[in-house]
Amino acid sequence: MKLNIACPTTGCQKVIEIEDEKKLRAFYEKRISQEVDGEVLGPDFAGYTFKISGGNDKQGFPMMQGVMLHHRTRLLLQKGSKCYRPRKAGERKRKSVRGCIVSHDLAVLNLVVIKQGEKVIEGLTDEKSAKPRRLGPKRANKIKKLFNLGKNEDPRERIIRRKIVRDGKKDYFKAPKIQRLITPERLQRKLKWKAEKRQRWEKSKAAAKEYNDLVTLRNKEERERRQSYKEKRRSLSRKLSEKKAKAAAAGN
Repeated sequence: MKLNIACPTTGCQKVIEIEDEKKLRAFYEKRISQEVDGEVLGPDFAGYTFKISGGNDKQGFPMMQGVMLHHRTRLLLQKGSKCYRPRKAGERKRKSVRGCIVSHDLAVLNLVVIKQGEKVIEGLTDEKSAKPRRLGPKRANKIKKLFNLGKNEDPRERIIRRKIVRDGKKDYFKAPKIQRLITPERLQRKLKWKAEKRQRWEKSKAAAKEYNDLVTLRNKEERERRQSYKEKRRSLSRKLSEKKAKAAAAGN
């Protein structure tokens, strides 16, 4: 089995092949995101701690986090699922993935260095092999965190720029556009949005009050009309009954 070890601090990656089953036994039945002591690989890795980040089996199928199996299975995947990229809107597809439990069927197991030991591993943790980050952070909060800036300090002054060298032409610098940057214009825009939202709310509230008052007035007018109609009917029926009574008395 091949072990693909990555070191985030140096940006290096190294692949080692382990054929000794006794050394690999420490990884079996472990799941993705679990930690393993590096001393099981030999004295060179004493003090190291690795985290399992994934792997592939001998046929190339990737391990999928959350699938509690040590063998391969077929799952119906959709947009947002791991191990799948939809080509059409709303597309779903049944694909073969491997469970997140490590077994002997794997060809490559991906590990990440969590804790470094005393010995330096050439090509992985040594300073000579370290690769500086080509691009700096882009989000405003991450730039502040990297340079330990305060809440009110401007991250635009600390942005990481890359120098672009061109043959026979003037060199220039490239810098990323800062995302989620809070500026006075942004604050003014938010205040404008809040004011517009409040105006809409007050307008709808006034319109609702006007409508309710109009409905109340119409209901009151309808009740008065019905009441007057009932009184007219009563008076008319009273007159008719009195007329009939007089006619009957005159006939007797």
